[in-house]
Amino acid sequence: MADTLEFNEIYQEVKGSMNDGRLRLSRQGVIFKNSKTGKVDNIQASELAEGVWRRVALGHGLKLLTKNGHVYKYDGFRESEFDKLSDFFKAHYRLELAEKDLCVKGWNWGTVRFGGQLLSFDIGEQPVFEIPLSNVSQCTTGKNEVTLEFHQNDDAEVSLMEVRFYVPPTQEDGVDPVEAFAQNVLSKADVIQATGDAICIFRELQCLTPRGRYDIRIYPTFLHLHGKTFDYKIPYTTVLRLFLLPHKDQRQMFFVISLDPPIKQGQTRYHFLILLFSKDEDISLTLNMNEEEVEKRFEGRLTKNMSGSLYEMVSRVMKALVNRKITVPGNFQGHSGAQCITCSYKASSGLLYPLERGFIYVHKPPVHIRFDEISFVNFARGTTTTRSFDFEIETKQGTQYTFSSIEREEYGKLFDFVNAKKLNIKNRGLKEGMKQSYDEYADSDEDQHDAYLERMKEEGKIREENANDSSDGSGEETDESFNPGEEDDDVAEEFDSNASASSSSGDGDSDRDEKKPAKKAKIVKDRKPRKKPLESKKGKDPNAPKRPMSAYMLWLNANREKIKSDHPGISITDLSKKAGELWKAMSKEKKEEWDRKAEDARRDYEKAMKEYSVGSKSESSKMERSKKKKKKQEKQMKGKVEKKGATSKPLSSSKSPAKNMSESFKSKEFVSSDESSSAESKKEDSEEEGGASLPPSSEESASGSD
Repeated sequence: MADTLEFNEIYQEVKGSMNDGRLRLSRQGVIFKNSKTGKVDNIQASELAEGVWRRVALGHGLKLLTKNGHVYKYDGFRESEFDKLSDFFKAHYRLELAEKDLCVKGWNWGTVRFGGQLLSFDIGEQPVFEIPLSNVSQCTTGKNEVTLEFHQNDDAEVSLMEVRFYVPPTQEDGVDPVEAFAQNVLSKADVIQATGDAICIFRELQCLTPRGRYDIRIYPTFLHLHGKTFDYKIPYTTVLRLFLLPHKDQRQMFFVISLDPPIKQGQTRYHFLILLFSKDEDISLTLNMNEEEVEKRFEGRLTKNMSGSLYEMVSRVMKALVNRKITVPGNFQGHSGAQCITCSYKASSGLLYPLERGFIYVHKPPVHIRFDEISFVNFARGTTTTRSFDFEIETKQGTQYTFSSIEREEYGKLFDFVNAKKLNIKNRGLKEGMKQSYDEYADSDEDQHDAYLERMKEEGKIREENANDSSDGSGEETDESFNPGEEDDDVAEEFDSNASASSSSGDGDSDRDEKKPAKKAKIVKDRKPRKKPLESKKGKDPNAPKRPMSAYMLWLNANREKIKSDHPGISITDLSKKAGELWKAMSKEKKEEWDRKAEDARRDYEKAMKEYSVGSKSESSKMERSKKKKKKQEKQMKGKVEKKGATSKPLSSSKSPAKNMSESFKSKEFVSSDESSSAESKKEDSEEEGGASLPPSSEESASGSD
């Protein structure tokens, strides 16, 4: 038989609410870890007194009773798991797992039994319902009547707030059954009464959540926050964790108390109590107990007279009374040397502290995320500026936290910290991402080269240069336009269409005409590479064969409707997650069948691409020939038009006057002579291919006239 049994998605009933988590049974005892809070309940095997198996609303449940009277309830088991649990209890705990069904007769009279911290209302030998007395907030009595009031359950839409029991009078002398009932309830109920003097009092402490200044009175079993408007009584049993965090300015300290269940103010719930202290504040404290009581109760952790910094005294007293460790930042140090990172969460700015086993953000709203509940983290570029980045955390429950506006100098330190803690990083790159698709922590701390860091640095430099160019405006462009000689080569390459115009205008062009292309060339040179991928996307042929699907996509298309029918109303994202889980759980043999189909589809695609490429080549060659033919015809037409314009109109005013007169004179003789006209027609035919039509020289016109 196995030494351990593990069950996922088990629900523990605590104060009327069902908390999901993982249950583990071993030789040493029973351990339940709450998925939401991370709180661990550990029941030693030697403490177990009784185990009961019964049918409940969530399938089947297990009720465990300990020798000191505590009761633990776990629901969510399947009926088939009874035999396995029963054998395990016999072998390792030497207990019989008894089967007891609840009474469903619907009667409202019976017998009340008090067993440990449980009130059980029975009819005969069968229980109808059970009330954990720790859920009771108040107990009042009347004539033959007892009223129980309960703590409100914040997680439920409807909660039971009150139950009344009618207690018939008895003939026994000297014993009031109503008072006896109430005393049994109050002895185990979670009723907070500020009786007696406080151990110590801290006056006017600054509290960030809930906001205000409060006096903190320390009692043996609870903490009393007394403010001008509100009072809070916080039992030490509701304190989950204590944090002591240095502020980034190194002059202040945060003391954070994590609570479950939270304290309430109207409809607002406070899961964290955050106190802010100055390091310069000192205090001398005297406990309201004699030295023997202090030594006996706190065993040297506290003394009757203490002095020191205020934050040290508060944290020391809380640690001794709550009996929990104080969490402080580990060995993380940011770019500025502080143990935290300035960032924004939702609409407020705050501080993110990387701890040894999680992250905590203070202060509005405070957030604590444990490493064991993180699915992956993600480093993303900032949406508004390149000088910062975002740090995203997604939990296994699907909750996403985005901490934005982090200075980019913090990236290297934060990345190294996340890497050292072996957290799954989403955007590592293609190769590493493939390795980590199924193994959550594979090779997370063995990377020598961080591709994402290099890429982010390069993109940041490019964006910063562009931002500087745009912020400088036209002033920088004007300065560069005075050095056109440095970019002559670029002008010739980028503006080939202007080359003929500049040559035809003669050697006497001014420097101003040369400066303009240099200025334009700079702009085109910066933007041209960005347009290339867009242009290539536009030229996609719709008739080209489509890429083949992968094995997973073929399987998903075939099984999508089946998944929808099995889970009515499922959303698209949940459907994708469910399909991924089913594919992951599929056997290797079944996957091979879809791999074969994917391979066949790939072969068909390659065959179709060969046929398409042959057809497209012949088609493109035809198009090339037709384009060349059309280009030639256009050049011929252009040459004829230019020749005609040269013989009928005077030349442009940019030419010298003497040259203009001689050419106009030559054109007269040239037109009047038959031989010269025939010579011109021959020359025109020979020059049509070159596309240039210049007037004949003086020698040619003279020979023509002779």
